[in-house]
Amino acid sequence: MAGPADVWAVGKAYEPYVGRWSRLVAAEFVAGLEVAGGAAWLDLGCGTGALSQAVLETADPALVVGADPSAGFLTHARAQLDGRARFVAADARRLPVGDARFGAVVSGLVLNFVPDPVLAVREMARVVRPGGRVAAYVWDYAGRMELIRHFWDAAAALDPAAAELDEGRRFSLCQPEPLGRLFRDGGLADVGVRPIEVATRFANFDDYWGPFLGGQGPAPGYAMSLDEPRRAALREELRRRLATPGDGAIPLVARAWAAAGTRRLS
Repeated sequence: MAGPADVWAVGKAYEPYVGRWSRLVAAEFVAGLEVAGGAAWLDLGCGTGALSQAVLETADPALVVGADPSAGFLTHARAQLDGRARFVAADARRLPVGDARFGAVVSGLVLNFVPDPVLAVREMARVVRPGGRVAAYVWDYAGRMELIRHFWDAAAALDPAAAELDEGRRFSLCQPEPLGRLFRDGGLADVGVRPIEVATRFANFDDYWGPFLGGQGPAPGYAMSLDEPRRAALREELRRRLATPGDGAIPLVARAWAAAGTRRLS
């Protein structure tokens, strides 16, 4: 089944979908890297700036450079972050940056969308200094990234062909073993992978469902490709599955897999 193209363009629509939850993961992710203050950082596929902001707030960097191909996301990020952050439009596989320029190179929720992720990791390793940290996190789509997992389970129950679009199926990279192998194939040493879990509490069903109408990313893109009757059926199937007693809040969990390695000294 050929589905709608993945769209990444509108920061205000992306933020309530997964941007707000990526920010929670990013804070723990950056802290776990233990990069000394005063380093220059590169954020590959910076999007709306969630990871760049976490670096600015918790890592005391000298500079953060965000690179992303989406002009819309870069506009959003520039408006949100302070003067220590700079942004450049760039493809993850061909960074317009010289060798060994950064003390840390990171990426959040990007590598599984890059057509050649090994090339992207090699670029990350190229631009980091010897001994510097290279790290990334991706959602556990097949497991405990629950807000998306529930969506695709409901979609496939109504439309079996939708299973082919499920990110858990599309992105086999987003598991510990292949993610670690990607970093080793990219030339990095001392590679490790760990889980990061954050609570994703939705105030009510509309708080959960509304962001899928923004069209940013695979699941919202699928939702907006449906005609109104089919979209309404999906909405009600999700409402049924996520029904909770009490105040109507929906407590879920989002798990990411975080990989990190270092550039060899020689």
